[in-house]
Amino acid sequence: MGLADGIGNGGTAAAAWAELRELRHPALAALFAADPDRPAAMTRRIAWPMELGSGAETALRIDFSKTHLDDAALAAFEGLAEASGFTAARDALFGGGIVNPTEGRAATHGALRGSGTPAQVEEAEALLARMGMLVEAIHEGALGEVRHCIAIGIGGSALGPALAIDALARDLALVDVHVVSNIDGLALEQAFRACDPETTLIAVASKTFTTIETMTNAASALKWLADNGVEDPDGRVVALTASPEKAVEWGVDETRILPFVESVGGRYSLFSSIGFPVALAIGMDEFRAMLAGAKAVDDHFRAADGRGNAPLLAAFADQYYTRLRGCQTRAVFAYDERLALLPDYLQQLEMESNGKSVTASGAAVDGPTAAVTWGGVGTDAQHAVFQLLHQGTHLIPVDFLVSIAPGDDLDPAHHRILLMNCFAQGAALMAGQPSDDPARAYPGDRPSTTFLMDDCDAAMLGALIAFHEHRTFANAVLMGINPFDQFGVELGKAIAKQIESGEGDFDPSTKALMAAAGLE
Repeated sequence: MGLADGIGNGGTAAAAWAELRELRHPALAALFAADPDRPAAMTRRIAWPMELGSGAETALRIDFSKTHLDDAALAAFEGLAEASGFTAARDALFGGGIVNPTEGRAATHGALRGSGTPAQVEEAEALLARMGMLVEAIHEGALGEVRHCIAIGIGGSALGPALAIDALARDLALVDVHVVSNIDGLALEQAFRACDPETTLIAVASKTFTTIETMTNAASALKWLADNGVEDPDGRVVALTASPEKAVEWGVDETRILPFVESVGGRYSLFSSIGFPVALAIGMDEFRAMLAGAKAVDDHFRAADGRGNAPLLAAFADQYYTRLRGCQTRAVFAYDERLALLPDYLQQLEMESNGKSVTASGAAVDGPTAAVTWGGVGTDAQHAVFQLLHQGTHLIPVDFLVSIAPGDDLDPAHHRILLMNCFAQGAALMAGQPSDDPARAYPGDRPSTTFLMDDCDAAMLGALIAFHEHRTFANAVLMGINPFDQFGVELGKAIAKQIESGEGDFDPSTKALMAAAGLE
């Protein structure tokens, strides 16, 4: 069974949505007043061993109690999940079914961390072992002294590695890695200034090994090596691709090509060889810890049902606010400098996956799909955008992420103030504050979800990424759409090629812009 077979059961799902649209929307204060145990009832905990063989655990706690979901809403959403074929779709995802019907593909990113069919897992483990051997060989000097790496990719080939390296390599970088995605030459020049060409490796990440931005940047990086006296620039390149034959044609030796399978989509690819720059920076042990954290969330997502399933519960909240309360955006604020790039990562994951207007079977959708994901870092964002969250006219659900353990060695006052600010913002959004002066009144009753991490280490980052992958998938199933294609990015690329070739009949505005920029 594939995704299109397991979701959108016509009138059944429509009836579930009709029931949901009849729900009352009690205020948050009323929900807490009616149930003193609401925080415990609405908190989900996912845990894994702190160390292999250790009795101690590390946990991710997600507190949904400040959302407007009550028992009636949760029961109705569980009915929608059943009507949408959630269980069958989840089984298809991990069982190698065709969950990407427009392209006739499975989506096997779960197998990268051991969650898939035995054959998929065996193949993924073999590719991981191959990557591990190359990483360890480089660390041991097999390619000469390597102190820097310029990792070139775009989209999922850059966003995931950039997030992981920024989060995990601040204190323990074995190799200084710079991720470059923008075709704007300023981005590549900035990386050049930070690296010594004699000790720099170039990692080129492209699923097809034809992406114009990536391959143009890669060619410029090789020229930089050659211009600076590196005798064999091609020998300093590692290719990360699902098209190894294209990498060979481009000039990369087979021993430095790390493949991944076609059924792993770009925005789901961090745990494949696309994660090579991460493993190079932090070592394979830490990379495997990321896999272990992700696997813990996979296991939870596969085993738990209904409201007990944390990513599915998050999807219930997403659908409640998007389709029942008219919210067009969702904000994500990490009260942890190490997760500064998480909103960027989630923007692609969620909006490229679920920014669709047709169902998996090709029919027009009957409501909004993905919300606009945006966010920033606390406490900076409090002095920038929180004015709108507290007193603006938009209702915007907010996700807060914070670690109990600090990431710094400074006076504990730093982290205490950080934690206090994070918790205070959620409390203030919910409670509000009346005032005789309208300009000083806070309406309150504004929702938030808090992700409380024991620590922000490699396993936790893997868990967060897997959680949001499954949240995205669960949302897609509830909406009846395909989250694994992304045809919307193709039209602009095609028109750019037409401009380059001088072909195509463009509108007067575009013609004028081309003329002004000298592109005619």
